[in-house]
Amino acid sequence: MRLPLPLVLLPFVAISAAAIHAQIANPIPAPIVKRGLSVEVRDVVRLPDTRGLRPPDQDVVPAGWARVSYVRDLPDGRRFANDSRGLLYLLDGKNQPSVYANVGAAFPLAVYNRLASGFIGFEFHPEFAKNGLWYTVHAERAMGNPATPNFIPPGFTPADVTYHNVITEWRAKSPTANTFDGTRRELLRFAHIVMNLTHPMGHLEFNPTAKPGALDYGLLYTSGSDLGFSNGGGPHQNNPGQTQRLDTLIGAILRIDPRSPSESKGMKGLGDYTIPAVNKFAADGDPKTFGEIYAYGFRNAHRLSWDLTDGTMFASDIGMNNIEEINIVHNGNNYGWMKREGLFENGITRPGGALNELFPLPAEILDGRKKDEFTYPVAVYDHNDGQAVTTGFAYHGSIPQLRGKFVFGDIVRGRLFATDLAAMKKADDGIPQTMAPVEEIQLFVRDAGGNRTAVTFRELIEATNGATVTRADLHINRSRDGELFISSRQDGMIRMLVPDSAGTTAAR
Repeated sequence: MRLPLPLVLLPFVAISAAAIHAQIANPIPAPIVKRGLSVEVRDVVRLPDTRGLRPPDQDVVPAGWARVSYVRDLPDGRRFANDSRGLLYLLDGKNQPSVYANVGAAFPLAVYNRLASGFIGFEFHPEFAKNGLWYTVHAERAMGNPATPNFIPPGFTPADVTYHNVITEWRAKSPTANTFDGTRRELLRFAHIVMNLTHPMGHLEFNPTAKPGALDYGLLYTSGSDLGFSNGGGPHQNNPGQTQRLDTLIGAILRIDPRSPSESKGMKGLGDYTIPAVNKFAADGDPKTFGEIYAYGFRNAHRLSWDLTDGTMFASDIGMNNIEEINIVHNGNNYGWMKREGLFENGITRPGGALNELFPLPAEILDGRKKDEFTYPVAVYDHNDGQAVTTGFAYHGSIPQLRGKFVFGDIVRGRLFATDLAAMKKADDGIPQTMAPVEEIQLFVRDAGGNRTAVTFRELIEATNGATVTRADLHINRSRDGELFISSRQDGMIRMLVPDSAGTTAAR
């Protein structure tokens, strides 16, 4: 599958009728390999050790030094990073951290003992310098919670609710202050039904390419997730009846105007926010569809990003047992879950079938002769090569060998991947089997003498921790000047990919 070509045609064309009924044991036999792409990585800062901040039964196992997921830069030069145990840090000019806001203190019912839990994500409004607005997402336990969700999945009642997912708007009195002082307002609270806090909403993002006056300017996007209805435990998991529908938030990327309808005078959403009239389902004339929905049919599209040169929107969607996806996202499109996983039919759609099964699609669907209702990924890998896809970014920074690439990775194994941006965009052609080829990036470090040593991300984590780790917990973020941070929720270290500098001072 993965060849050094600008575009790959997956070899599924000659599929017989009998083959369509055969389960696929190894969907992508060819492994991802290194093809000479090598990039230097350097430490930026290690966040403070927060192990022990919460009782052991309320923390993740293994606990990890600090659980950093996001690094975000403001236009004014300030840099922020979160520890999902509840702290938002400001990094000074030397990248030294101080607490900007104790988010956890504001939410005493927050849950911290799952991989995606606690203070999960944050984002600043594009006009933060003027309005002081920033946004967080976290999850709370339902038991003993006096708050009422704005949304409960269809067919369920308050008695079924296990957790709440909450989006909050914060308003700083002084946007230039280095410690938060201000107020907060709840935008949306929606219910989790399965036993475990699996796939909560975790990502918030404004389109960084939208300029003042553009239709997309100031609109807030969220991650898209099935909220554990695939593998969240308990009697309600493995539930295809909760996906592929537009009267629910399950599996949907939302796009909202975070302003209250009392301010915007626009259409009220499920929570205290406004539905943008430019959303396809806000203008479809169907009262049974939720206008908040931007795109749907995702299992766990936990991270979003945009190509800063042309506004192409990408989503990293974590698969079930088989396929990890990078999708190009369009307003109103359906990305297939639970009926599709990658370029395959998921077994749950068949009598007696299961979510861990895949079956081939008909050849006329794969080669585009016949269209179905779904939009397919533009880059994929299977669980021979990883277990959960992490963030990806279109790269146009200072590292020559990465320019024109889309850089992403695998959360669990910590491998970094790259694919050709132009090939990805060509693969967004309505022909499912065309895919952008994927290769692995080799990381290296230089010592004080300038000597170069090849390393894996996991080796860096283990060297910092002084112990082995069971998972890398890789996350990728982008700086204001287009460079890439890589971080782990295991060692709390924020690192940066840099040009091969043979020992010169690292960029901020």
